[in-house]
Amino acid sequence: MVKHFSQKLMWMLLAGLLLIAGGMPIFAQAAELIYDEAGLLSSGEAQELEAIAEQYGAEQDVDFLFLTTNSTEGQAIESYMGDFFDNRADSTGQEDAVLLTIDIGGRELYLAGFGTAEQTLDSERVELVLDRIMPEIQAEDYGGAFEDAVVTSSEYMEYRPGVNPESIFLKTWFHLAIALLLAGVIVGSMLYNAGGKVTTTPGTYVDRDHTRVRSQNDRFRNKTVTRRKVPKNKDGGGFGGGGGMTGGGRSFSGGGRSF
Repeated sequence: MVKHFSQKLMWMLLAGLLLIAGGMPIFAQAAELIYDEAGLLSSGEAQELEAIAEQYGAEQDVDFLFLTTNSTEGQAIESYMGDFFDNRADSTGQEDAVLLTIDIGGRELYLAGFGTAEQTLDSERVELVLDRIMPEIQAEDYGGAFEDAVVTSSEYMEYRPGVNPESIFLKTWFHLAIALLLAGVIVGSMLYNAGGKVTTTPGTYVDRDHTRVRSQNDRFRNKTVTRRKVPKNKDGGGFGGGGGMTGGGRSFSGGGRSF
């Protein structure tokens, strides 16, 4: 009987372990990343964006967050965004994040970097990300804009802080152009030297002892005036650049645009 009871207990323990391994809700679920209160995304877009945010977030060890609203209820978008992040960070304990907030009612958006992202996605890089996504925002392609915000931010965060990721000196095409230019100079120098040294100059045929300048004058031929139209800014006005501090005392990098 004791043997039978021991076998039964063993099977119960084994069944319990299998249930735990099979995904019983014992551990807390992963924190939500998308807070689409304005309903800008379809369910499919939200699922796809969530997967992309998790993938790149794991690579950079930050949370990529998205917050949309129809109204900030009179608050500046920076304050609204800051209050939201304070509440989330207090409840989840995650301080390292990139947060893109869109206020549809006020036609404004704000991108901020918290924790480690305040350095790896500083305010200058934030402006570069906004430059990239504003055409999609204005076209109301919010899913595309959110995805580009994740991918571009993650790409910029790979560079050492303080480095401009869009610098011409970091572009592959620039390195290729320099290599081709150097190759051309070397080949040209080799061809020039292969033809022998030229010793005659224009002075060879001039008798300087018996040559004089008879006269010299200047003639005014014509005058040309060029007019250039100053282009208008089509990317929306910027505001709130340089980051700031939330009501809960958390500093952040950031920048905003109107659309």
